[in-house]
Amino acid sequence: MINVNLEDYHYTLPKELIAKYPASDREMSRLMVLDRKNRRITHRHFYEIINYLNTGDLVVRNISQVVPARLIGYREHTGGKVEILPLQVFSSSDSELPALVKCRGRLKPGERILLPGDRSVIYLGKGQDIHRIKFEFPDLLTYLYEYGKIPLPPYIKREDEEQDRERYQTVYAYKPGSVAAPTAGLHFTRRLIENLKNKGIQFTDVILHISYATFKPISHSELISGKLHREYFEISEEAAEKINEFKSKGNRIIAVGTTTVRVLESQAITTSRGYEVIAGKGMTELFIYPGYKFKIIDALITNFHLPRTSLLLLVSAFCGKEFLLSAYKQAIEKKYRFFSYGDCMFIL
Repeated sequence: MINVNLEDYHYTLPKELIAKYPASDREMSRLMVLDRKNRRITHRHFYEIINYLNTGDLVVRNISQVVPARLIGYREHTGGKVEILPLQVFSSSDSELPALVKCRGRLKPGERILLPGDRSVIYLGKGQDIHRIKFEFPDLLTYLYEYGKIPLPPYIKREDEEQDRERYQTVYAYKPGSVAAPTAGLHFTRRLIENLKNKGIQFTDVILHISYATFKPISHSELISGKLHREYFEISEEAAEKINEFKSKGNRIIAVGTTTVRVLESQAITTSRGYEVIAGKGMTELFIYPGYKFKIIDALITNFHLPRTSLLLLVSAFCGKEFLLSAYKQAIEKKYRFFSYGDCMFIL
């Protein structure tokens, strides 16, 4: 069992600091810079990150694209409203999927839920904390892009709007499969990326399709097993070679977001040359918490996370709990905007 007291990772956030909408300009989000060596905190804006990145740094991004996967349906016999969020939408060939399901009353296994476009799903039942549903039609991704809604997190208390299809998405995302955004990447603009490249900073990409593990509260069973819900990832041969080349030269590996960290650390191995990553694809259950020894990354770009979550534990593992919580205290005092559409930090 993991020796972690979740109460140590709790903080109180004024509701008005939860960002309901993105910044008008992505790169104008505020940036808190945490210097782990000197225990120094500096306040900047995201476009100024170019001043903290060096020629020869390698920035690793998660190119997963958010799918408009939230569906509104109705129970066949009663007409009651049912909200469905399938959790593994990166493959159109799977008809039976885990899902979050919300409705009044209790659904019965075998019950049909009617969807827009004269389609339907069958409710299969509920496990420990996840439901299972079966789509009665092929090519789910095509259907979701036509009828689905952007799955904004529940703390953004509004319906999705047309702008969310663009803004709840990184500018470089192109592999559909996530049901939540890799939010650290939301602050990059094409202009900023071009400026970074002109400075000699290079980029490579990985995939982690964000599912339940990234945003759910930590469960007792996860503390016991030391594993999170499984999420699909990919690292290409080209990306692995580039990461290993830069690492062997002593260049910094900059991870954009906790999802990128989980991919890189999941594929880390020990060689005679030190730590390297290996190419591959599959499902990761990696749970990073304080005490973990990072093998690949040297710096991290990340948003401000909810209390008592695996994301907060991962960031605490990287920079230390006390330092991180003191940074969060400053962020609240200085009225940073929190969570998915909020501001971010660069930890070096």
